[in-house]
Amino acid sequence: MKKLLNDPAKAVDESVEGFGLAHPDLVRVHTDPLFVTRATKAPPGTVALVSGGGAGHEPLHAGFVGEGMLDAAVPGAVFTSPTPDQVAAAIEAVDNGAGVLAIVKNYTGDVLNFETAVELADGVEVSTVLVHDDVAVEDSLYTAGRRGVAGTVLVEKIAGAAAARGDDLASVTAIAERVSSGVRSMGVALYAPTVPHVGRPSFDLPDDEIEIGIGIHGEPGRHRVPAADADTITEALLTPIVEDLGLESGERVLLFVNGMGGTPSSELYVVYRRARRLLEDRGVTVDRSLVGSYVTSLEMQGASLTVLRLDDELTSLWDAPVHTPALRW
Repeated sequence: MKKLLNDPAKAVDESVEGFGLAHPDLVRVHTDPLFVTRATKAPPGTVALVSGGGAGHEPLHAGFVGEGMLDAAVPGAVFTSPTPDQVAAAIEAVDNGAGVLAIVKNYTGDVLNFETAVELADGVEVSTVLVHDDVAVEDSLYTAGRRGVAGTVLVEKIAGAAAARGDDLASVTAIAERVSSGVRSMGVALYAPTVPHVGRPSFDLPDDEIEIGIGIHGEPGRHRVPAADADTITEALLTPIVEDLGLESGERVLLFVNGMGGTPSSELYVVYRRARRLLEDRGVTVDRSLVGSYVTSLEMQGASLTVLRLDDELTSLWDAPVHTPALRW
């Protein structure tokens, strides 16, 4: 294993420390327990957003802390949920008097620990939205039901814009639920990642095979198939998404091509090219796009496709200003 690390047991702490030093204008790092907040708190009476999960998916979640998106992010150990005391401390730290929305990816550890944290948070009104956008499998080693993957970024961005415009907690929650219900994702792995404290690849994948429907922790997908060209892989990812959403001609979508950590941008744009043409062939208009590595799996080589059904309000909220370390316009 070759990685730019010191002690693997301290990798998350040192990474988050460096993240805070690199972005002092945007974030503050809190220790004991560990969580990240906005450098400047949102105005009083504004709904706050908190999310989190295991490290190894950077820039998710800490990279999306800032104006127009998250108020706090809570990193756990690599591929491991943050603890309830971490999450509760983050909730209490960012409450502006209007309540807190917790955005939770559908993994058993995340769900249970966020539920406990909500009970621990002292005097804060909290609502929760579950993200479950992965169409690859209904259940896995980590979750009951569908996994939460790259669609989480879209939920955080659009709900964050709703909070920034002054919506109350019930309204921000409803917006987040609309996005969660209208977004679907599916990924592919070409090579496995290596968890630092384990020191070996998370799963075995022969050089001549790929895993269709892989999870962001290396969970099994729908099926393992012979390696193929980019267009063939893209169609295998997009078709289940379109069918699950029930997209029809004349609809508008946001198309998000996400890198898993070890895939260059040039390859992601090859995937985007084919996915967009396939959608347009169906009469679906791609109104908004996002291409890049935003929800990674350490250095896994592969990509995921995410499609969000758009309407005028969701498009406006997507376009609203955002200023975070990893996303800004």
